[in-house]
Amino acid sequence: MSVNDRGKDELDVRELRAETWDDFERVLGRNGGARGCWCMHWRLSIAEWMEGKGEGNKQAMKELASREQPPGVLVYEGDEPVAWCALGPRGAFPRLERSPILASVDDEPVCAITCIFVHRQRRGAGLLPAVLDAVCDYAATRGYPVAEGYPVEPRSGRRAGSDTAMTGIASAFLGAGFTEVARRKADRPVMRRSLG
Repeated sequence: MSVNDRGKDELDVRELRAETWDDFERVLGRNGGARGCWCMHWRLSIAEWMEGKGEGNKQAMKELASREQPPGVLVYEGDEPVAWCALGPRGAFPRLERSPILASVDDEPVCAITCIFVHRQRRGAGLLPAVLDAVCDYAATRGYPVAEGYPVEPRSGRRAGSDTAMTGIASAFLGAGFTEVARRKADRPVMRRSLG
């Protein structure tokens, strides 16, 4: 079976907790994703993020993983962690809330999907739509009516860099059943999928 034929039923979603922390580190790598982010980009001001870049951001995420509401989920194929996804209510991401480009569309209580990070060895294999599909199933079980993503849509013939691709790629969201609901910048749609 090719990766493109792989479906969400072959993927397992587990919350980021102390017992899955080592897998989180495996997926994000030594740099914590892009430039020592450790998926704190949307949770901190740029000054706070820069100050904590690297080890500080890593410890901040570890603290979030110990709270009742997990900061996101890891996606597994068998026992192998293949992706990380940050998600939660929009209010959990202050920098997202302040963004004029990604501002709230309405007052719908969405599950904000702010980061999708596929393990380096699994990129480019068409796994992202199935990852998003599995993550949406998880969000539905947590009572969210709608999932909302903020992907980048690279210009024709160009690839998104790691700093911008962290929010996902628009074509993968389309492949996972999302539709565009707003676009305030040419390459940054806001996309939603009903979870009802």
